[in-house]
Amino acid sequence: MAPKKPLCLPSLLLLLLTLLLPQGGLPAWLLRKPNIHLRTSDPDFLAAVDSWFKVLLPKIYPWLYHNGGNIISIQVENEYGSYRSCDFAYMKHLAGLFRALLGDEILLFTTDGPLGLRCGSLKGLYTTVDFGPADNMTKIFALQREYEPHGPLVNSEYYTGWLDYWGQNHSTRSIIAVTRGLEKMLKLGASVNMYMFHGGTNFGYWNGADEKGHFLPITTSYDYDAPISEAGDVTFKLFALRNVISQFQEIPLGPLPPPSPKMMLGPLTLHLDGYLLDFLHLLCPQGPIHSILPMTFEAVKQDRGFMLYRTYLTHTVFEPTQFWVPNNGIHDRAYVMVDGVFQGVLERNTKHKLFLTGKMGAKLDVLLENMGRLSFGSNYSDFKGLLQAPILGQTILTQWLMFPLKVDKLVKWSFPLQLLKNSHPQTPSGPIFYSTTFPILDSVRDTFLFLPGWTKGQVWINGFNLGRYWTKRGPQQTLYVPKPLLFPRGVLNKITLLELENVPPQPQIQFLDSPILNSTLHRTYIYSLSADTRSDSEPMELSGH
Repeated sequence: MAPKKPLCLPSLLLLLLTLLLPQGGLPAWLLRKPNIHLRTSDPDFLAAVDSWFKVLLPKIYPWLYHNGGNIISIQVENEYGSYRSCDFAYMKHLAGLFRALLGDEILLFTTDGPLGLRCGSLKGLYTTVDFGPADNMTKIFALQREYEPHGPLVNSEYYTGWLDYWGQNHSTRSIIAVTRGLEKMLKLGASVNMYMFHGGTNFGYWNGADEKGHFLPITTSYDYDAPISEAGDVTFKLFALRNVISQFQEIPLGPLPPPSPKMMLGPLTLHLDGYLLDFLHLLCPQGPIHSILPMTFEAVKQDRGFMLYRTYLTHTVFEPTQFWVPNNGIHDRAYVMVDGVFQGVLERNTKHKLFLTGKMGAKLDVLLENMGRLSFGSNYSDFKGLLQAPILGQTILTQWLMFPLKVDKLVKWSFPLQLLKNSHPQTPSGPIFYSTTFPILDSVRDTFLFLPGWTKGQVWINGFNLGRYWTKRGPQQTLYVPKPLLFPRGVLNKITLLELENVPPQPQIQFLDSPILNSTLHRTYIYSLSADTRSDSEPMELSGH
């Protein structure tokens, strides 16, 4: 066995290798049992937890510090005190499971915000806290001491920035505030783990969401205003943090790597491939599922992305009549069409009104988008789709066909060109595919995709799902495109957009050499269904993700 080394400040970086049971990381298939109680001692949930950790933890065991590895501690659960259940039997079960599979020598710990310590801590697990530079450090560390009288003060998540929500301003935290907070903690002798140290990207459908009075999906970019950017470039914040740390600990000498080179390209004009409904036989080759009442994504094993709900009007609706779903039953965003003509959008936790007309037998299509699952706090089972039957006027709509859509698989194929012969309106609207191909004549580099004038949708580069764009709502205006996703000179690259609402008069895109993350072009006011909700402009106290 390798000899143990004294723990010093650089060793704290190894906390980045600790193991979490993340709040946003629970698999969607758990919700196929609709009555399951997540993050509790519910036998169905514990059976899934046990089966997972009995595979994972033995793989971790050889890399523990006392075995000569570099993992010095392992986190059990994550900010459980912010969850609604406060189930100590569940926490005791986890602690026992970890001990049985990892032994008694490894340090197991929990982390919670100051309000979560009562339910998130457990005797036998070292209690740590998490907070940012704006919080009352003295008060929070005093609370930690109440639950952990001995041992080091530990901030397991020191927030160097913050995440972004669609429709709100880009989040930043000043260099002065972050460095002052770090300096104060180090003067107290506290241990610190920075979250985030390196920004990231929610590629594909992998963004999470919060709910504080209303549903808040997180942007594709997770740059976080971190010391190392989403693109992996060092920032002034990193240099300032190094200067603080150098006052307490010798830091490595030598230059830091320069920012990676970026490229510009375009503008490029995209071409219409066809409406989403044109490709329904390819998007759902197995055919639809029939049910009297609409079924959730989880009930038909559609974990993410999109599902189309279809029914037919049983009588003629002459006058504009309200189409709605009771009990906030749209999870999360619905794009409504009658006989293929786009009518508008309904959204979770909003009071937008949509009025329809149509002849008896008219085809009513509702495309549902899963905008990301709740990933913090009281994240109850976040079912997606139409959770209740829609109502047209006073008529409950029944006899639904549900098409779980395999959009990513379709994008990897070539679109059938004969579909372009279909007649389309001059101003396309509603869910529609656009694409183009382009060469890169110079060296391939990282870049940022800019979609001026587009509304909202999903974008793929060479078949890779880059993520969601929502140009009209912001604040994010560009999507990070890493160099490995692009083909070098001599090979055509392909970009595909699924625009969900409105196409700009000039359907063009550009690649820029720097990101635009802070431009909210269209301020969206969210009207919550609950009367006691904060206004959209009030600051929210959230813990990390």
